[in-house]
Amino acid sequence: MARPSSGEVLERPTGSGRTYALRFRALGERQYVTLGTDREGWTRHRAEQELADTLAAVRLGLWRPKADGTHAGVAAEMPTFHVYASNWLARREREGLKPKSVTALRWNLINHLLPFFADHRLDAITRSEVRRYTDFKIVERDRIARERDEAKKKDLPYRDRPLANASINQTMRVLSQVLTDAVDDEVIRSNSVGKKVMLKADKPARPWVEPEQLMTFLEAGSGTGRVLLALLAGSGLRIGEALALRWNDIDLGTGTLHVRAAKTEKGVREVHLTPALRELLTLARADRKNGDTGYVISTATGKKHNPSNLRRDVLDSAVSKANVKLTELSIAPIEHCTFHSLRRTFASLRCAVGDSSLEVADQIGHQDARFTERVYRQATKRRERLVPIHRREYDRAVDWARMGTSEPLVVPDSVAANAL
Repeated sequence: MARPSSGEVLERPTGSGRTYALRFRALGERQYVTLGTDREGWTRHRAEQELADTLAAVRLGLWRPKADGTHAGVAAEMPTFHVYASNWLARREREGLKPKSVTALRWNLINHLLPFFADHRLDAITRSEVRRYTDFKIVERDRIARERDEAKKKDLPYRDRPLANASINQTMRVLSQVLTDAVDDEVIRSNSVGKKVMLKADKPARPWVEPEQLMTFLEAGSGTGRVLLALLAGSGLRIGEALALRWNDIDLGTGTLHVRAAKTEKGVREVHLTPALRELLTLARADRKNGDTGYVISTATGKKHNPSNLRRDVLDSAVSKANVKLTELSIAPIEHCTFHSLRRTFASLRCAVGDSSLEVADQIGHQDARFTERVYRQATKRRERLVPIHRREYDRAVDWARMGTSEPLVVPDSVAANAL
């Protein structure tokens, strides 16, 4: 194993003052680099800073001696953001960072930070440059919003999404992580990302589908999309858990499904299916084309679905259609909703039908029941505040969560045989 880089500043008196040099290990051997004299502006403090920068460059494999033996110049070897961030992400992955977290970091780097900072040397990412980045993202957001509006008027697809202030701040938190590690590696002296450069952002809203909105929302879905929405609202699965679910993970005979691909150890669990969800899954299973090992929610070719596509094609579509009907019923429309929001919907329904907060926490895979206790307190008070038409829709959702249907579950013999 190669010895770690180490070194020292050499300060020697001369007839006219002092001269400074560095001695350190690099490339498997001892290196000697002359810096200059005090007449040339060199001091002990400056030489020590130069040593720190040089050793950082050695650790990153960036230092190379000049052919004439003079100082190679750490400033010229300062890595660009692209080079350092690429190595940084690879190191985080080697350290065992979860694949989902690596994907999120890569997305922030590739789509937002690198287009602006890629060619910046790390020491050139100053506070003013970070502010220039936020200004750039705001201008970009306005452009995307205009183009989306124009595409909508012409009924044309448009995939880019503008970033809110909170999302821009998230990209800067990733930038800060990179720069913090660069400081720890002694590549740069300070991290220029701080609270003063963050944009003002409202506390993020956490909207979800309320029980009185749920049945209209589910009825707005169709085909596999409706199965997905019902599965999330009726079982409390995370979107990743639902998309990883295979038919051999579901036991329709006992009314249970097993979550094996979970975010946490507590997330590996057995979930109890309501009669309504069992009926929907039984009918969906009769149409399966990929056998017992196939995905419950799959593409037309039997492959695993992409959550981004489903968010656009299933969730956003169902919300838009449902809001038209909800407006007719004088019920508040569904706000910005995510797949994860449906876990809150599930918890609200289970509390409304009488499950304890501990039971709900166990079903959704939470180690701590405090979340479900908050939901329980809100869910038990909500119905009494509703006007009659809202209460009717609320009760429809509770009935779906408790029983699902007032009629016995009757499945055609051909479907039942295929589901065994």
